[in-house]
Amino acid sequence: MVLDLHAKQGQAFLSEGTELLFGGGAGGGKSHLMRAALISWSYDIPGLQSYLFRRTLDDLLMNHMDGPTGFPIMLAEWIEKKWCKINYGKNFIEFWNGSKIHLCHCQYEKHVYKYQGPEIHVLAIDELTHWIKKMYRFLRSRVRIGGLEIPEKYKGMFPRILLSSNPGNIGHNWVKKDFVDLGPYNLMKMPPREGGMKRIFIPSLAIDNPTLTENDPTYMDKLEGLGNPELVKAMKSGDWNIVSGGMFDDKWCEEIHILDDFAIPARWTVFRAFDWGSSKPFSVGWYAIADGTDVAMPDGNYRSFIKNSYFRIAEWYGCVNGESNEGLKLTAREIAQGIMERQESWNILKNRHIMSGPADSSIYAKDRGEAQNSIGEDMEDEGVFWERSDKSPGSRVNGWEIIRGRLDAALKSPQEDEALYFFKSCKDAIALLPIMPRDENNTDDLDTKSEDHIADELRYACLHQFATGTQAKLKGAS
Repeated sequence: MVLDLHAKQGQAFLSEGTELLFGGGAGGGKSHLMRAALISWSYDIPGLQSYLFRRTLDDLLMNHMDGPTGFPIMLAEWIEKKWCKINYGKNFIEFWNGSKIHLCHCQYEKHVYKYQGPEIHVLAIDELTHWIKKMYRFLRSRVRIGGLEIPEKYKGMFPRILLSSNPGNIGHNWVKKDFVDLGPYNLMKMPPREGGMKRIFIPSLAIDNPTLTENDPTYMDKLEGLGNPELVKAMKSGDWNIVSGGMFDDKWCEEIHILDDFAIPARWTVFRAFDWGSSKPFSVGWYAIADGTDVAMPDGNYRSFIKNSYFRIAEWYGCVNGESNEGLKLTAREIAQGIMERQESWNILKNRHIMSGPADSSIYAKDRGEAQNSIGEDMEDEGVFWERSDKSPGSRVNGWEIIRGRLDAALKSPQEDEALYFFKSCKDAIALLPIMPRDENNTDDLDTKSEDHIADELRYACLHQFATGTQAKLKGAS
């Protein structure tokens, strides 16, 4: 069995990289490559136990069992010669030499625990961004070689993990951070907290699939015909920096919305907003509100902004370094102390009058026992005060639309409405906001399973100003 790979991809594929992601746009042949690899390794390594996953059974069958390149057609000659057989009842392919390809799915998070016992020699997950990181971590922990005898030509290459994915979906953020941001073809040894395996990301695009382009030379034109420029970009070039069809991507422009940090005029109002998190990240954002006066920019020029435009000027994202959607588990008092320390030491906040803006109103709930303060009260004891955010019916959808409107206002020329900008130093907001996915069941809302903490905190900030119509309600200071 020959794997028809681009030379650069082939070298990485056959290297010692044991945690390998093929990721990119449409038509790259990632799923077919996965099937071919598993068949090839099953042929060469007697007793090899490979587990191929999709999130749902329907996707598994549609992508790997149906069509002219599915397993039944690829293995038809071998099945006829009785070199292998497909057990449709138990969903596995068994080879004459004892190797098996197990066809698996985990629609719900709890389903991963069905695989607590197996010794997985090859873990293959198709469309990794459909998975949350916790599920992937668990399955990765089952990957081990045990007593399997590995042929000499494969020494050091097993056990291994083979992954594929396009940009988008609920796992986009952690897959991008853990794999794509390493850079293409950059083989790296991961620390023990990340599984200790070698990891590599290999781009996979339609142009890497000669069979597709030969059989359907107009395929790239079909992608151009998608209409949405960002969708075309994602599907053709596998752009992971933006997700077409997300909540904000069609209104986001780095050249417009991201500004070099500048000195905030003394007359501008500065306030902060907060979204609570412990096991999940918390988010603190500091904002400045333009008063219509000109601003000295870092390049020496002066620029005017529409009055009441918002600027995210600083942030503290309470996420474990290098992890996706994992909180610092700080107490409310520790977070409040950290806020005060930053306001006293960061140049952009130092000696500023910081108004107490909105926070998730749930921090004032008395759900920790009558004898204890609420989260909000603990923070107040440390000198950090908040106002309750607007969580009235419809406020979520309304908040997202306000953010979209402010982003859109910045794109207009001439500008007429209140806009929204981000200082370049606010790297977490810049990384996460453009790729916020919509809820598939309610496209007017965000997918709450995504890493949405910064988006929620920004929503509180924008709703607070919008609800009052003035800056007068931003009272209280610290």
